Amino acid sequence: MTAINIAIDGPAAAGKSTIAKRVATTLNMIYVDTGAMYRAITYFYLNNQHTFSDFDTMIGQIDLKLIYDEQKGQRVILNEADVTDYLRSNEVTEQVSYVASQDAVRTYLVKVQQQLATDKGIVMDGRDIGTTVLPDAEVKVYMIASVEERAQRRLKDNIERGIPSTLAQLKKDIAERDAYDMNRDISPLIKAHDALEIDTTGMTIEAVTERIIHLAREAQSK
Repeated sequence: MTAINIAIDGPAAAGKSTIAKRVATTLNMIYVDTGAMYRAITYFYLNNQHTFSDFDTMIGQIDLKLIYDEQKGQRVILNEADVTDYLRSNEVTEQVSYVASQDAVRTYLVKVQQQLATDKGIVMDGRDIGTTVLPDAEVKVYMIASVEERAQRRLKDNIERGIPSTLAQLKKDIAERDAYDMNRDISPLIKAHDALEIDTTGMTIEAVTERIIHLAREAQSK
């Protein structure tokens, strides 16, 4: 079969990571969570912003890698330390859109992400994968869902992780992040012209996964 890359974009809590992991597992491809990469840099920013004067200087202090653990899945290694378990905190979530909007940060991570996908066989999710990172991806999907449903999903995740939050606050945060991501100057969140839009509101994880797998197998057979 033809080796392909799959790009999955969409707003926060649309289900991208959950679906992308399942698609990658089913198709024996490698999953890359670009959101975790931006969160890792945000984590570094929050803990070290007193040590640099601008984001260009900050990026010079960062060595970011992804490794794959058979039991734990993708792990994010920042300056030789595994920071994966710290990336979903409220503090990181509140600042990640701001950090991700910085030119130095996006330039650095886009280069890293494109290198990961050079040999194909990648399922990558984020906000600018189909438009900026992998514009030539053989399969492009743009996932959306209502703010209400996305807040419910995020609340469930936070409860499981022991992160304090309320549905009302999550709805407010998600709506604000949508507006920020869609209106930033650098790589705004937009649907690629050749991406298939899937509204996951009310859909099961299995149904969304199967739809993308069908698209991928069609592309692999060409």
